[in-house]
Amino acid sequence: MTAFAEKLKVIEERIAQACIRSGRNRVDIALMGVSKFHALNQIEEAWDGGIRLFGESRVQEAEEKIVGFKPAHSGTELHMIGSLQRNKVKTAVSLFDCIQSVDRESIIGELGKYAVERKTPLKVLLELHTGEESKAGFPDEESLLRAAEQALAFPGLVLAGLMTMAPYTSDTALIRRSFRTLVQAQKKLSQEFPGSDWSCLSMGMTNDFEIAIEEGATLLRIGTALFGERQR
Repeated sequence: MTAFAEKLKVIEERIAQACIRSGRNRVDIALMGVSKFHALNQIEEAWDGGIRLFGESRVQEAEEKIVGFKPAHSGTELHMIGSLQRNKVKTAVSLFDCIQSVDRESIIGELGKYAVERKTPLKVLLELHTGEESKAGFPDEESLLRAAEQALAFPGLVLAGLMTMAPYTSDTALIRRSFRTLVQAQKKLSQEFPGSDWSCLSMGMTNDFEIAIEEGATLLRIGTALFGERQR
């Protein structure tokens, strides 16, 4: 068993236990390998280990690593999880399958403008600011409602759910509050926009993914626990 396979086995065991505690079904939770700052050979190893969903935070880095990887690895899905700069939007739209980090109204317009050039609509997640240490994301439900309405005006965009980053702390109460805030926002948006799919709740990383599962996460973003400490 490779070092990666051993790490993945441990994570899967922890996911399974969290699912048992919360009455969740493992098949309802996607596992993303956060490959940012990690080399292509590590992505290859992760793919060989069964990971098909990868997250990158920088457009240029993702383009350099993944542009040749995806065509040769059928079934690979790439998500943008870092803050997206306006001058990188056109490239991002052509490269990623989903932009998770939609954190301001201005970027929605840019994404919508270029998404019409895609063969398939671009999935987007709206990022909600729920933690003191995370400054990215829309500040509240009202701003999320406005952003959702704006995104729905673009035929090349498909709303797929919400994303957040809990504060990095040992205080589990604060972490749970962060995740519960996202769940509450999901319920509100589902009521206001019943025709859209809000099923994806992207929350939970290496330090808090078990809590995220217990609170309803459907997509986990795991980097360090899978790949080790970032290389740069």
